[in-house]
Amino acid sequence: MIRITDLKLPLHHADEALPAAIVKRLRITPRDLIRFAVARRGADAREHGNIALVYTVDVTVKNEATVLARARRDRDVALTPDTRYRAPTPANDGAPRPVVIGAGPCGLFAALILAQAGYRPIVLERGKVVRERTKDTWGLWRRSVLNPESNVQYGEGGAGTFSDGKLYSRIKDPRHLNRKVLTEFVKAGAPEDILTEAHPHIGTFRLVTMVESMRATIEELGGEYRFSTRVDGLDIATDGGGQRRVRGLHLHDGGYLEAGHVVMAIGHSARDTFGMLFAAGVHAEAKPFSIGVRIEHPQSWIDRARFGPDAGHPVLGAAEYHISHHCSNGRTVYSFCMCPGGTVVAATSEEGGVATNGMSQYSRNERNANSGFVVAIDPARDYPGEPLAGIALQRHWEQRAFVAGGSNYMAPAQRVGDFLAGRPSTTLGSVVPSYKPGVTPTDLAECLPDFAIQAMREAIPVFGRQIKGYDHPDVVMTGVETRTSSPVRFTRGEDMQSLNTIGLYPAGEGAGYAGGILSAAVDGIRVAEAVAGHIAAA
Repeated sequence: MIRITDLKLPLHHADEALPAAIVKRLRITPRDLIRFAVARRGADAREHGNIALVYTVDVTVKNEATVLARARRDRDVALTPDTRYRAPTPANDGAPRPVVIGAGPCGLFAALILAQAGYRPIVLERGKVVRERTKDTWGLWRRSVLNPESNVQYGEGGAGTFSDGKLYSRIKDPRHLNRKVLTEFVKAGAPEDILTEAHPHIGTFRLVTMVESMRATIEELGGEYRFSTRVDGLDIATDGGGQRRVRGLHLHDGGYLEAGHVVMAIGHSARDTFGMLFAAGVHAEAKPFSIGVRIEHPQSWIDRARFGPDAGHPVLGAAEYHISHHCSNGRTVYSFCMCPGGTVVAATSEEGGVATNGMSQYSRNERNANSGFVVAIDPARDYPGEPLAGIALQRHWEQRAFVAGGSNYMAPAQRVGDFLAGRPSTTLGSVVPSYKPGVTPTDLAECLPDFAIQAMREAIPVFGRQIKGYDHPDVVMTGVETRTSSPVRFTRGEDMQSLNTIGLYPAGEGAGYAGGILSAAVDGIRVAEAVAGHIAAA
């Protein structure tokens, strides 16, 4: 087959326009076109009133070699890539069972790949099964009751369960592992359009049922889940050659699990586990992340700003945005994890702290759009010292936000007009915040470092010139957004093992090697393949 990329047509094009565009692009006759299929579809909304749909199509034609030779100078015409997944080396009889710590996207796919290859993984998850975890999460949102072991961060499905469910990434993926992820999600109940949409997403409610389905598949293949099981220590021995090797895991209930191949897919908020790994001597280094707030606008404002007169078109859906600004103080401010038609959610995992995140359902039809409005920070400049210093920084501002919100898990919030004027908010305006259990109008300057406040005040008018209404005085900012990514990287080598601990495989967001559902899942696949290869070669 031949793949054509970047094939643009008007938003309101007729059905017959796509095959006609294919024929024209390949310089063939309609009779030479045997069949075609849409591999991907996105929208180019950079010009109001002239929005284009951008297609990638796979085409079967007569005389394929001749057509390809004629199009050899067209960079958007080539053979369709082979996206089939090649499974890792299958397990031998008696192969040791690997252990996967964490049941978020990374751990889920690491376990799935290992199970499909016959390795019967054991999955340890400190939180609860996804439906019980959902009840605990609602306990914080509705009653201000936090369960430190079962919340937005901890539990089956990971932090991505309570998010927009975005399934796109900017990672380089020459093996098309993202296709494996999307295919498995569809098998588990995701809508098939995630295979073709340029910016697919699922939403929280669908993710819950999908996670359950994938767990059932892993268990049917011989895998085993152990929930409410926290790993509190590593059993590491030094062999005759002076190399450190994992021998087993110490569990929170005093139990011990023998394990020589351990995937650490613990997520970006497992701070106590980060501390345990560091204390055990596992190689770690501080990693950059970002801090800021969640900013909310009526979704209709964003739709009109991005799509103009085409706002509301069913093909376009709820509009998104991605913006950034390099400030005069040397800081970069940017939008993060934009959630169209969604809500701002309480995302803390520690008592006495407030942290926010964004979430959408598949329909993306809630009143507001929200996005992280964050400032990039780095270890050398902002939290020098030992590798866990970024955790202390996150915790400091989350605790300040907790106090500013009223010390009851309500979040501090401020109108943009007040924020720019440098005065506390005492009331809110026309934009109604979505955060539950609620917000307290206040001064966000109490909850973030001065350099971040300065940069954000500079960026807001800039963004207002790019997106009409972004800087409206009634727009609401809710603090604080501190969990943009892990503040720690547990460094690994090309063999996917810890730099100084054989048998330990740092993986996903918590290890500093992913950012988001898709990239974490892909990293889980790559690590699982490495585990399978090492077991098979032993």
